[in-house]
Amino acid sequence: MGRLTVTDLMNRLRWKNWLFWSLILAVYPASAQNANFGTLTLTSDRAIGSISGTTGGSTSLPAIVSSTDLHSNPCLGFGDPTPDHILVLQNNFPKLKLQVSGGPDTTLVVQGSDGSVRCGDNIGSRRDANMVDTNWSAGSYRVWVGTATPGVRRNYTLTVRQMK
Repeated sequence: MGRLTVTDLMNRLRWKNWLFWSLILAVYPASAQNANFGTLTLTSDRAIGSISGTTGGSTSLPAIVSSTDLHSNPCLGFGDPTPDHILVLQNNFPKLKLQVSGGPDTTLVVQGSDGSVRCGDNIGSRRDANMVDTNWSAGSYRVWVGTATPGVRRNYTLTVRQMK
């Protein structure tokens, strides 16, 4: 056996460092996802939940995900490039409702881990964003709450519930 050179030692350390971080990310993939205001998890036992945040940002949300969703609805609004929330569904849900409360002219953009996009805009006289959709598969979803005007800041609560 020969002597280790500095280059050999550095290559071994890089390999071990790469292997360590690869294993960490493989075991804990959810921790690699970032959100501005946290994660909301729904299970079959807890099929309703809410989480709060603040809108803001001047990034066009359609530029981040898509100009239309899987139902050909337009994706609208401005927000932060980082998703506001991660929605984790531990089970398949046949029908979910996502509702924003707290600010006029809000929008919703939801992107699944498979790349599918669902978008919701304001409804009714309050103009809070609302979305009802079917066939939600278990997994992680990135959620943006946006506003119709760039840079507008609004405190909000996002409620997600299973519908019958």
